[in-house]
Amino acid sequence: MSKTITLTIDDRKVTAPEGEKLLWVALENDIYIPNLCAIKEEGRPSASCRLCFVHVEGLPAPVTSCTQAVREGMVVKTRTPQVDRLVRTAFELLLSDHRLKCSTCPQNRSCELQKIARARGLKLKLKRFKSLGKEYPLYESPGLFTFDRSRCVLCGRCVWVDHEVAKVGAIGFARRGLKRMVTTFGNIDLDASSCTECGLCVKACPVGALNFTGEQSSEKDG
Repeated sequence: MSKTITLTIDDRKVTAPEGEKLLWVALENDIYIPNLCAIKEEGRPSASCRLCFVHVEGLPAPVTSCTQAVREGMVVKTRTPQVDRLVRTAFELLLSDHRLKCSTCPQNRSCELQKIARARGLKLKLKRFKSLGKEYPLYESPGLFTFDRSRCVLCGRCVWVDHEVAKVGAIGFARRGLKRMVTTFGNIDLDASSCTECGLCVKACPVGALNFTGEQSSEKDG
């Protein structure tokens, strides 16, 4: 049984099981830390979105809170000039490969990118970086959901739930670097893949990449 320890986050003393990841301790205590790729049940967090940086007293540089285990007496700041710069840069890099048309997105007003922007005073538009301007075809399952890759943030939540919860393995990551994408095995159409249309991947998506069509959309919102 894990020992309960006490730590300080943003001048608030909180308790948590020793060894729990800092991100989940903060969120469970209503202390918001931006995140997209974090999955609590995942054994080895990927830390790929680079949005959950925090400052831990005694460490030489900010760390990703999804990978940092808590310990007794730890002192954490979720906002410092260095942390804010790292988060802002990661956020702007995500936007450079994201179709920024919020008004026409099915997830408008319930998108995790919008939540992060509000929480950190960030703009949902590009300043320092140019848009990669990628255009992708819209993938559709037979009437259940759509996949708009131009809005995908490569968080991996859909891939994880497909493999670890649904136990299907219809989708995964392909390629590397700027060409990295979520796709079906062999990049075939969804309706020709092993997809069972359970809808778990859609519910896991934090942005507007995966969306239910028609009447199913109200089920996700509810």
